[in-house]
Amino acid sequence: MPCSRAACPGSPQDGLSCQISVGLRDISKIIHVSCVRACSQNTNRTCEECLRNVSCLWCHTNKACLDYPVSRILPPSSLCKLSSARWGVCWVNFEALIITLSVVGGAVLLAVAVCCCCCCCRRKKSRKPDKSEEKAAREREERRIRQEERRAEMKSRHDEIRKKYGLFKEENPYARFENN
Repeated sequence: MPCSRAACPGSPQDGLSCQISVGLRDISKIIHVSCVRACSQNTNRTCEECLRNVSCLWCHTNKACLDYPVSRILPPSSLCKLSSARWGVCWVNFEALIITLSVVGGAVLLAVAVCCCCCCCRRKKSRKPDKSEEKAAREREERRIRQEERRAEMKSRHDEIRKKYGLFKEENPYARFENN
């Protein structure tokens, strides 16, 4: 379908390229026609006009509006220096964008690494007690055993003294008398 004034109302015919896409949906054809100004037509204009089209790249040094090289992630330096290349918004250049994203990405990776280390250390502590805790538990158990031995020894000594002086405890003296 050729690009015509009817397909792109309100736009002059020069410098336009029409993109037509046809899709099938519910067995009916839907034709979408959109008119896009070619990036090279915005050269020597403003950055804002150039970047209205997301497929364009603005080079600030020579005020050129270029097609973004989609085959590469970053535009090559032969096309435009990173410090003067703009894409998306005019106030951020690629150099600042790369530095900012690197710092933010590094901070996120560092935070994730610290969180993983903290979680792993906590799991190790909760799974197995460390040597100082084991030593303290052993000493508590030894003290408890010695205390029980001393208590049994003191009880036997007291019982001997009571027996010697006739103060040995009898069964309950207030037991009920039975009349036969």
